[in-house]
Amino acid sequence: MSAAGARPDPRTQGGGKAYRNFIGGEWVASESGRTTPNLNPADTREMLGLVPLSTADEARRAVDAARAAYPAWRSTPPPKRGAILFKAMALMDAEKDALARLLTREEGKTVKESLGEIQRTINILEYTAAEGRRLGGQTIPSELPSNFCYTVRQPLGVVVCVTPWNFPVAIPVWKMAPALVSGNTVVFKPATLTPETSGAVVSIFERAGVPKGVLNMVLGSGGTVGNALVDHPDVRAISFTGSNEVGAEIYSRGAKRMVRVQCEMGGKNPVIVLADADLDLAVESTAQGAFGSTGQRCTATSRVIVEEAIADAFVERLVARSKKVKIGSGLDTGIDMGPAVDKSQLETDLKYIAIGQDEGAKLCGGGRRREEGALAHGHFVEPTVFDHVTPAMRIAQEEIFGPVISVIRVKGFEEALAAANDVRYGLAASIFTRDPSAIFRFADDIEAGIVHINSGTPGGEAQLPFGGTKATGVGPREQGPTALEFYTEVKTVYVDYTGQARKSSIY
Repeated sequence: MSAAGARPDPRTQGGGKAYRNFIGGEWVASESGRTTPNLNPADTREMLGLVPLSTADEARRAVDAARAAYPAWRSTPPPKRGAILFKAMALMDAEKDALARLLTREEGKTVKESLGEIQRTINILEYTAAEGRRLGGQTIPSELPSNFCYTVRQPLGVVVCVTPWNFPVAIPVWKMAPALVSGNTVVFKPATLTPETSGAVVSIFERAGVPKGVLNMVLGSGGTVGNALVDHPDVRAISFTGSNEVGAEIYSRGAKRMVRVQCEMGGKNPVIVLADADLDLAVESTAQGAFGSTGQRCTATSRVIVEEAIADAFVERLVARSKKVKIGSGLDTGIDMGPAVDKSQLETDLKYIAIGQDEGAKLCGGGRRREEGALAHGHFVEPTVFDHVTPAMRIAQEEIFGPVISVIRVKGFEEALAAANDVRYGLAASIFTRDPSAIFRFADDIEAGIVHINSGTPGGEAQLPFGGTKATGVGPREQGPTALEFYTEVKTVYVDYTGQARKSSIY
């Protein structure tokens, strides 16, 4: 991979390694002259490069390039489009070790977690590439004689993909791959915290053979680049993953232009642990869900709702498990949890820990910033466990996006289910129990898009739909058999092959 330093990297330029945009098939330096530093969150003394804060004109230029490339790409047979994605899959598989280290250095998660994200991305490419040979419609009988009726799926045009920093390989690909295989052209606006990883992903598509202008990337702020893309009259759809505040704004502005908007936003994912549960399994799954990736996953476990009869034992074991989490740079061997992604996220974590204490929750473990030794220059916080949290507390209601878990005690299943549903979000949820009745009632009544039984809240597979309910998401589900729904229009075709149908029409 070029990031390893074997040859000059077209994604960057000399003199401080300023990252480049990718517009019309060319890696081009931003004209803005404004940059922000890209720092290693595990050691902020290491500046990885300078992120350009591109201009609105550059964003519009990317849309122009995508619009110009659209007719030829739309006319490319879907199996040929899929073949390019298969090439991208092979390249990513060959380069996954270097890409994982790059991702870890830039975002902070451990190399093991980065490799897991990349493997999931490879699976997504494999599944989506095959859609090039499955992209079709239905034949449906007509009421009219001598009529052959069928549907086809056709692309929308220029699509904008706006993605976050926490999964800077997987989330861009699970948006861009179905958009591309469907015949759309794409403008990709990644998070400014992960420009190098984002550029590496685009480079893989470029080298796989995506034609010039079909895929473009513009680095910069949401206020400038994002707004220019969302409001551009040639953009026909916007797929966004990020905060509720930004998602609601994009959804509103898209509605005014009558264009499609897909938003995947916040989560406050619960685990219910009933008295008959396998306690060791529940504790381990909760710990992995809460502290894995430093809690910086939309599917992270942030609430655990425990039946009172086993609550003391559960909390004791969870606190003991949290103390075994080894904190440090994700590049180091044996590390379980890396840093928060930046200073702002670290401050958010610490703010909510203080809020929990002020609200009267019992801090049972963690809660401190770690600054000793090798941790002194990174954004490290301890895995944190609160007990005796009530459902109305802010730490039980608001998304923290850090390694903070709230234990809510309940008398039984009914109270547990009510507490689990008592938030504005509805992404993932899980239950630990041996009771079949509780399992199926939970699956029926939990307000979540992804339900786990006797396993933790994180996780997903390429062939399964991903998304949430309530304030978590709007628009068709991403990934799996539903992935192409957002990126295609259904066209219905009537073929009167004798010319007689009109005479017998009842309309």
